[in-house]
Amino acid sequence: MTRPIHQLRGTELKRLHRTWRRRSDSRLALLLDDVGNPYNVGSITRSAAAFGVDHLYLSGSSVSPRAPKAAKTALGTDRYLQWSEHATITDAIAAARADGYRVVGIELADPAAPMADLDLATDVCLVLGHEERGISAAGLSACDAIGYVPLIGRVGSLNVATAAAIACYEVRRQGWSASGDAPGAQDAPDEAGDSDYADDVGARGAAG
Repeated sequence: MTRPIHQLRGTELKRLHRTWRRRSDSRLALLLDDVGNPYNVGSITRSAAAFGVDHLYLSGSSVSPRAPKAAKTALGTDRYLQWSEHATITDAIAAARADGYRVVGIELADPAAPMADLDLATDVCLVLGHEERGISAAGLSACDAIGYVPLIGRVGSLNVATAAAIACYEVRRQGWSASGDAPGAQDAPDEAGDSDYADDVGARGAAG
C-alpha cells in the first residue's frame, strides 16, 4: 500500500531545513554591482536568507536591503543578513577576497562556463550586475571565474533576482553533493525548533 504524501509544515519544516544547514560546510556570499531596483534587491535578500548567505556586499549605486520597497519585498528577512557598502565594484571584490571568498561573476559573457561546470564547492562570493548592463567591465575583469545559467527557451536572459536564486542553489547543491550525504524529508531529526529560525524563510514561505 502506498504511503500517503504528507506536506511538511511548521516544526517539521524547521527540522528538515536544519538537517540541510548542518550539511552546508562552505560559506556563500553575494555581491551586487549597481543593482538599483529595490524589488529585485528585496527578492535577492529573501533568497539570500533562505540559502544561508553569510554576507552581502553592495557596490556603487546598489539599493540597501533596508530601503522601504526592498524591505517590503524581503518580508523582514534582511535581519538574517550582514551587509557592507562599497564605493566601487573593485573595492567590493577586494573586500570579498580579503574575507576568503572565491569571486565568481554570474554573466552571459565570453569567456564564461555553465555554472554546473565550475567548482563551487568552496567559499564562494557570487557577483550579480545591473538589471540592464550586467556586471561592469571592471567587475568582470576582477572575478576569479565567470559562470552563466544555461537557457533553452525563447527568452535569452533572466531577471537578476531569479538568476541569484538559481546561482545560490547551484552553489549549495555542489556543496551537498561533495559531502555525499544528502538528507531527505524522512531524515529530519526529532528535535525542538530553532528559536532564531524564521517561518517565512522556509520552503512554504518561499513559494509565496
